[in-house]
Amino acid sequence: MNTYGRFPLALAKGKGCWVKDTQGRRYLDAVAGIATCTLGHSDRAMHRALRRQLGRLQHVSNLYQIPEQEQLASWLVNHSCADSVFFCNSGAEANEAAIKLARKHGHQRRGIEQPVILTAAASFHGRTLAAVTATGQPKYHKGFEPMVTGFDYFPYNDLSALEALINRYEQAGPSIAAVLVEPLQGEGGVNPGDRAFFSRLREICTQRNILLILDEVQVGMGRSGRLWGYEQLGITPDAFTLAKGLGGGHAIGALLVNASADVFEPGDHASTFGGNPFACRAGLTVATEIERRGLLNNVTARGEQLRDGLQELVKCFPEHLETVRGWGLLQGIVIRESSSWKAPQLAQAAIDQGLLLVAAGPSVLRMVPPLTINQREIRELLRRLAATLSSLS
Repeated sequence: MNTYGRFPLALAKGKGCWVKDTQGRRYLDAVAGIATCTLGHSDRAMHRALRRQLGRLQHVSNLYQIPEQEQLASWLVNHSCADSVFFCNSGAEANEAAIKLARKHGHQRRGIEQPVILTAAASFHGRTLAAVTATGQPKYHKGFEPMVTGFDYFPYNDLSALEALINRYEQAGPSIAAVLVEPLQGEGGVNPGDRAFFSRLREICTQRNILLILDEVQVGMGRSGRLWGYEQLGITPDAFTLAKGLGGGHAIGALLVNASADVFEPGDHASTFGGNPFACRAGLTVATEIERRGLLNNVTARGEQLRDGLQELVKCFPEHLETVRGWGLLQGIVIRESSSWKAPQLAQAAIDQGLLLVAAGPSVLRMVPPLTINQREIRELLRRLAATLSSLS
């Protein structure tokens, strides 16, 4: 169906941070399946692990215990603030599970008849109906009304606006079930969370028994330089969602919940493919390789290198570029409002220089390469980006 505005480019194979199209031309991939191919393309460890898994078992459904699922859940719990995990297939599904959890928690623990979930303006939480309603960008709502009831929005990182909104809802009694927010807004323009904002948000949610749910679909599994985005903010959520980098290019999502927020019972939620042996083996491989290869240190070092290089480009093109923002290997270069340049235009032009980039809205060009990218490849990324910008100016 005509649902994608695709670039005129057909990719046929890849290795590490590089891909080739059907004509044999090579590209440096700073998109990585949109922050998904954690270990890069055709990773040797992933290939070995999934080949062995295909020889054993692919899918059995959640009617039975699944050892690979239990192993991945154990790793996630042992490396996070969570106590239990629900597996699904995508970030949107993980956020749908979080929305259901929040509503049941609101009904059961706070006696709310019509629970409200607060999310941020410019957020992105997925394309399913409840997840897209949670997404605080009207352009994604257009044509799909009526939206799901029970959502309201506040400006990201704006503490006074959030407190005013909470007080307005709660003055007549409990009504807010959860605040669902990204530690760093990816699709909304690579906007990092403010530590003071999130610290106060955590206090408010604790005081009022409101669930604090973080959408870590894009930033989780090491992309920020820490395993979880909430570590960058100095807080712990009641629940958080994962997908993208968790599977290293294979379909898996997860909702992680601490014990006090876990109100799900058998029959409350389910997923036919969620947590199948093949997907969980992919997730286990990503988890193991992040630790074995010391990828968090690599993300920190390469992220600093990338940010420094992008800042130099801002100095070179001050009439068009404004600033650089992001964490680790999730960096965005912000285009000035007065510039004739647009992020999708830059991503298109970069293809001619053998570089794959992705826009985050009209004014931010995003770089989310595999976490395995090396120093030389970052230099090459910056060189090709500089050539792209020069060709346009």
